[in-house]
Amino acid sequence: MARHGERHDGSGGRTGPRLRVLAPLAAAFLSGTAWPARAVELPASLTQSAEDLLRLLHGWPIENAAYFGLFLGLVAFSTTTALLLLREQRRHARTERALRTELAALRGADDLAGLLMGSERQLLVSWQGRDAEPRFEGDPSVIGEGAPAQRALAFGAWLAPGDAKTLDTALEQLRQRGETFRLTARTLGSRFIDVEGRTVGGRAILRLRDVTLDRAELLTVRSDLAGAQEDLRAMTDLLDAIAHPLWIRDETDRLLWANRAYLNAVEASDVADATARSLDLLGQRTRDESRRLRQGGNRFAARVTAVMAGQRSILDVVEHPTGNGSAGIAIDVSELEAVRTDLQRQMDAHVRTLDQLPTAVAIFDASQQLIFTNAAYQQLWGLDSAFLGSRPTDGEVLDRLYAARKLPEQADFRAWKTEILASYRAVDSQETWWHLPDRRTLRVVMNPNPQGGVTYLFDDVSEHIQLESQVTALTRVQSETLDTLKEGVAVFGSDGRLKLFNRAFAEMWTLPAELTAAQPHVDAVIKACRRLAPQDEPWVDIRGAVAGLPDMRMGFGCRMERQDGSALDCAAQPLPDGATLLTFIDVTASVNVERALKERNEALEKASRLRDEFVHHVSYELRSPLTNVIGFAQLLGDETVGALNPRQRDYADHIMRSSAALLAILNDILDLASIDTGSLALTPEIVDIRSTIEAAMRGLEDRLAESSLTVVIDTPDDIGSFVADGKRVRQILFNLLSNAVGFSSPGQSITVSARKSGGEVIFEVRDEGRGIPPEIKARIFDRFESHTLGTRHRGVGLGLSIVRSFVELHGGRIELASAPGVGTTVTCVFPNERYESPSDGRSAHSAVPSLAAE
Repeated sequence: MARHGERHDGSGGRTGPRLRVLAPLAAAFLSGTAWPARAVELPASLTQSAEDLLRLLHGWPIENAAYFGLFLGLVAFSTTTALLLLREQRRHARTERALRTELAALRGADDLAGLLMGSERQLLVSWQGRDAEPRFEGDPSVIGEGAPAQRALAFGAWLAPGDAKTLDTALEQLRQRGETFRLTARTLGSRFIDVEGRTVGGRAILRLRDVTLDRAELLTVRSDLAGAQEDLRAMTDLLDAIAHPLWIRDETDRLLWANRAYLNAVEASDVADATARSLDLLGQRTRDESRRLRQGGNRFAARVTAVMAGQRSILDVVEHPTGNGSAGIAIDVSELEAVRTDLQRQMDAHVRTLDQLPTAVAIFDASQQLIFTNAAYQQLWGLDSAFLGSRPTDGEVLDRLYAARKLPEQADFRAWKTEILASYRAVDSQETWWHLPDRRTLRVVMNPNPQGGVTYLFDDVSEHIQLESQVTALTRVQSETLDTLKEGVAVFGSDGRLKLFNRAFAEMWTLPAELTAAQPHVDAVIKACRRLAPQDEPWVDIRGAVAGLPDMRMGFGCRMERQDGSALDCAAQPLPDGATLLTFIDVTASVNVERALKERNEALEKASRLRDEFVHHVSYELRSPLTNVIGFAQLLGDETVGALNPRQRDYADHIMRSSAALLAILNDILDLASIDTGSLALTPEIVDIRSTIEAAMRGLEDRLAESSLTVVIDTPDDIGSFVADGKRVRQILFNLLSNAVGFSSPGQSITVSARKSGGEVIFEVRDEGRGIPPEIKARIFDRFESHTLGTRHRGVGLGLSIVRSFVELHGGRIELASAPGVGTTVTCVFPNERYESPSDGRSAHSAVPSLAAE
């Protein structure tokens, strides 16, 4: 080995460079690194080991060296492979530890998510992509008990229709555009579901959570809050409506709130305006005093003077301390103070007035002590002023008067005194009469006072009683004298009451004995007499003569007509003592004769005058202008002067129809006037019966259509014609049809029939309307008799009267058959004395609307 080494050293000139080249390669090989492309610097130890190995192998045979190199290569490969395996194992171990850690974290997150999912009823639906199938997690009972989770997306099956439609739209926007949303939906079972949609990690997630209890609590809280706010608003409105100023201040005495009365008093628009302008209702001294009391926990109450809305007022102010300030109110007592002052002034005036009265007045307070007497009281009882000024009690006054024998004699004075003093406990006033030992009579009134005590009023009525006795005797004598007269006599006193009357007066007006015995007032007598003579004017004059002012009363006379046809001459004469004498004389016989002659003459003159004036005015004052109106309306309707819009055309048509109707009424009135005067002459012609009926019906086509009525014409085909005034026959049929239309109900029918029987032509118009009651049927053909019978039909009451007049002018007659509920049938019978030709329609060339123009 030494030699080998030495040889190695000796041949250093040949082997040294080669070793230096191979050493890095061997080191790289041994270390398992990549084969270097060029010489690299390796660690010195590794390089030295490689050099030693190469020196060892340098002396070996080439075959051994090759085998040994192969062995070393295999060893190096195995070593490299083992090193690589170890390194991969370490890397995989690190990866496994990281994965295990992540798996544990994920499991913890999954447990937490499961815990959160199970903490409340909710269902999650997620989609990985737009076209992916939904994934359901959570409690499907959110959508309904026993419902499958897949049913959650069928919103219309378990949500209210409006909420289902909104949720469908929002979910579509979430899946297509990623737009998040959150809303609260109501189920068909009235539960509330919180629906939230959002995107997480490329997933679209829909969260359904049952918030029924939360929603109910929220609604309850909201309801309570709304109720509290409404109560606060109502209280604020109520305080604003109070006419007294109210305010609230904070602990620094700054104004926080005031009602409208306070703001008006300080002339501020709102609290901010009052604070900014330092406007306050109370003065500085009052506020300081109030603050001092409130700081000690006491309330402030005082009557102060302040200026409200520019006027000085007296206020009762109360201000209470609160937890963080104070609240106050001010009541305006200016009017109360004024009333109190005025009351005191009036009381003083009443005292002065009571001193001037002849009635003795004494007032005792609740303790029964005398507090006031007038001069008449002192004069009546003759009591000492010093005694009255000592404020004696009521009992002491009675004892003193009884001792002076100035009170009525009583068997038991103590009981009588107790009865008098009981008036202090009475509610209503009491009245009694005292007959004094000096033969005077006193009317005593004991009136309890509202504040306690009693007021005594003493009236000396001795003279009045004596005079009343004398008058009663004199009146009895006068009554016996007047009872012998046949004329009715009554005497009313100055007070308007019946003082004296005779038997003829009571019998003439049938006055009951109990009424006359009570001395009734003239109003009661007039009321009883009005049953026989209800006219107002004579009774007004009689009352004025009896109860009028004395200076205005004067004698007068009048004639009264009673309901039984009798007539009385009444005369009133004032008497010297203020009474009034009334006399009534029956003049019925002479008045009846005079009345009959006068009424007959006046009736004849009035009828003639009215007829002439009426016909004259209608002919010239109404008909001519109305004809002009119809002509101008037709001119406008034909659009001769220019085109009309639809509304103007309707107005023109309405003017024409209304004018034509008015002209028809005027023609009816003229016809009646002409009939009365005998100046109406018929124009006989051949009248086609069926054509005339059709012409009359055409004039009512609009009303028939409007009322949904049907007209049935019932005539034989060969009815032919007859001789009559065609215009009047059409007018008769038109009036009968118009009347039938007015009293028919929608859907009913009207039948017009015509037939010939012997020498007569008979027309019948029958309707199915309400019918005519018997009491109206008797005067249905009278003029100006118009009855609606519960329908909307209105008229002047001339149609049927004209029908009867025209039929009778033709020598015919008219009959009416009707009963309530079965309709009405009107029959017109015309004479048929000439030969009739077959129906040729010659008399039907004019329709009924032209009747108005005629």
